[in-house]
This record gives sequence, C-alpha cells and structure tokens, in this order.
Amino acid sequence: MARRGQTNSGITPLQQMAASCSGAFLTSLFVTPLDVVKIRLQAQQKPFTKGNCFLYCNGLMDHICVCLNGNGTATKPWYSAPGKFRGTLDAFIQISRHEGLRSLWSGLPPTLIMAVPATVVYFTAYDNLKEAMGFVPGSKNYMVPVVAGSIARMFAVTVISPLELIRTKMQSKKLTYQELKSCIRSSVQSGGVLSLYRGWGPTVLRDVPFSALYWLNYEFLKSQLCEAYHTEEPTLFMSFWAGASSGTIAAVLTLPFDVIKTHRQIELGEMETMLRTTQPSSTWVLMRRLWVQSGPTALFAGLTPRVVKVAPACAIMISCYEGFKSFFRRKNEQKKRASSLTYSPGVNRSKQIKTSKDEGLQV
Repeated sequence: MARRGQTNSGITPLQQMAASCSGAFLTSLFVTPLDVVKIRLQAQQKPFTKGNCFLYCNGLMDHICVCLNGNGTATKPWYSAPGKFRGTLDAFIQISRHEGLRSLWSGLPPTLIMAVPATVVYFTAYDNLKEAMGFVPGSKNYMVPVVAGSIARMFAVTVISPLELIRTKMQSKKLTYQELKSCIRSSVQSGGVLSLYRGWGPTVLRDVPFSALYWLNYEFLKSQLCEAYHTEEPTLFMSFWAGASSGTIAAVLTLPFDVIKTHRQIELGEMETMLRTTQPSSTWVLMRRLWVQSGPTALFAGLTPRVVKVAPACAIMISCYEGFKSFFRRKNEQKKRASSLTYSPGVNRSKQIKTSKDEGLQV
C-alpha cells in the first residue's frame, strides 16, 4: 500500500509533476534546435510574408507562429534572418558561428509557457489514471495504458486549446489584456463557447490515437526489457529505446492525422491574422480536398521529418521522466528507512543509519 500522500508508484503527485516538468525542459532544449533549423531552411526556400503562419515545435507540442514582418522591413525576426545554407548541418554551423548558440533556441521561451504545463498535466494524469485502473508493471493488461493515455491526452488538449487560440490572437494583433478580454467575449457571444475550441477536433484526432499507440507500445516494450534483464525498474537506456521505438510506431501510423492537423492549424491561424471571413474547412472536407488534389500520398507527406522530430523527443522525454521518478522513489525509500529507525528499540541506531546510507549509495 502507498504511504500517505504518495501514489502506488512510491512518489507524490508533486514529485510526478516535478519529474514531468524537468523532462519537458530537457526535451525542449534538445529538440528545439532541429525545428529552428528546419524553419530557417523553409524561409530560405520560400520567404515568409506578413500574415503568413508556420508551425513551431519545441519537442512537446506544435505552436502556430505568425509572421509579423515582411522581408522588406529593416528589422527582421529570427525566422527571416538572412542566410545561405547548403543543408541542415551547414545551417547548424552557420547559425552557431554568426548568430551565436542562443539563436538555435530562438522563439522557445513564449512557447514553453503553455507546453510545459500541458506536458505536466498529460503525464501526471496518465500515471494517476493508470494506477486508478489497477495497472501493475509487468502485467499483461495493455488496454489500461491505451485507455489511460487516450483520456489523459484528451484532457490536456481540452485544457490547452483555448489558451493556444488566445496566444495566436495576442501574437497576431498585439492586443492589450483589456482588448483581448473584449475580443474573447465577442467571440463567445457570436460563436458560443465552442468558438474557443477551433482546431480541437483535428488535434484530438491526431493526438489521442498517437497517445494510445505510444503508451501501449511503451508499456509493452518496457515490460519485455525489464523481464529480459531481470530488473524491476527500467534503466535510462531501456526507457530511451522503448520511448524512441514507441514514438516512431505511433508517428508512422498517425501520419495522415498529423497532415490534416497541420493544414487545419495554419488555416485557422491565417484566418485570425488576415481577418478572413470565410468559414474554415471541416476536417473531413480538408481530407477529401487533399485526396482529390494530390492523391492518397498527400496524407503521408513528411514521414521522414516527422519521425526525425518525434522519435528523439519521445525518447528524451520518457527517459528523463522515468529517471526523475526513480530518483524521487529512492529518496522516499531512504527517508522511510531513516524514519523507521526512530521507532526501533534496542537497536544500535548509528549502525543502522550507516547501513541505510550505504544501501542508498549502492542503488
């Protein structure tokens, strides 16, 4: 039975949140440079014009970014900075050399304001739902990760969708908080509360199946690796490999949904920035349009870039998350052993404390 204030995994909900928060920061630090370079290469091939939108991924979630300056302006934002890159590696070298290493993380801080809380909500909800449904590591009941992962992702998307829409409005129109409040009020009055959830459908359509497939494969692979190496907890390498493999499988199988979500996000973003009055295309209309215009291959475009982005992000996030959970679990166990010494009559306490410390070092 879990101690008071702790989950069955041996750590508190606050420690779960700290583990997911730490993993989120580390993931964004490693993955963001890949997307910054990708955006710079895209801007070199097809320069952004004022009002255009593009997707920015920090390894945790996709964000709509609005181009506020055209290439003719004197002050160029980071995504329109001049450069003649011959490829990905050359872009890394040139950006680092001429603009400084910090430029590889351009645009990151504003996106973390929502991405980190969303990740914390998602991972904490998943772990607690999984435990509430009675899942035990090593068990063969793999429907629990599927259900828990789907519910956790849907909850996180529902929480973050209105905030992402508000962020896009603020970025595109430079509104004050009072103006933003009026803008949201008029939007709700004209379109109802559901107007704050534009883009929720395609996001759920991609993220929920992705989450279900990811956690199903991750729990299975983790269980198999732990069984093969006769260990109760996965090592850092086991978590990394299982996370990368699970992320790759989920990314490939949900690619058509990702293509639809990307088109839908950009369409909605440009409606906000360019003040278009046309109604946005529904998910199914957009899918049919892509199929008619470019054939079935249009729904599987960008497979390699998606896998290159998703696999390391999943691997880093889950290995950091599992690593920090193991760290907190060991700390809790050491604290529990140390507190139990207080209530052990007739025992050489100093000897017990030394033994406890030695055991902690050997873990």
